[in-house]
Amino acid sequence: MEDLYRDGWITCTESGVVIRWYYLWGSRTIPYATIRSARRVRLTPLHGRARVWGTANPRYWASLDPGRPRKDTALILDVGKAVHPFITPQEVPEVERIIRERAGLPEATGPEVGPII
Repeated sequence: MEDLYRDGWITCTESGVVIRWYYLWGSRTIPYATIRSARRVRLTPLHGRARVWGTANPRYWASLDPGRPRKDTALILDVGKAVHPFITPQEVPEVERIIRERAGLPEATGPEVGPII
């Protein structure tokens, strides 16, 4: 099977999103069927841009991305659990489109400022 999208940290396959270095010991795969929503957020120094990995907010978990300080947009995925994955793919619009299409989510509203993490 061919990947729908792939960069150094995020892969969109036919069945889900693979987040490399989500955990200290490896990747996390999120099936599209479990994604309840995908929110596009703007990054600022206090709202995710300075967080390379982890969190200071127990509701969100930022996967490892050493390039995050140079990015301006992220996606927050609601997977029906207390902690929401916070990802920063190279091509946010493309990953968001794939997730919305595969998970059957409605069109996005404009980006909002991300949470403090």
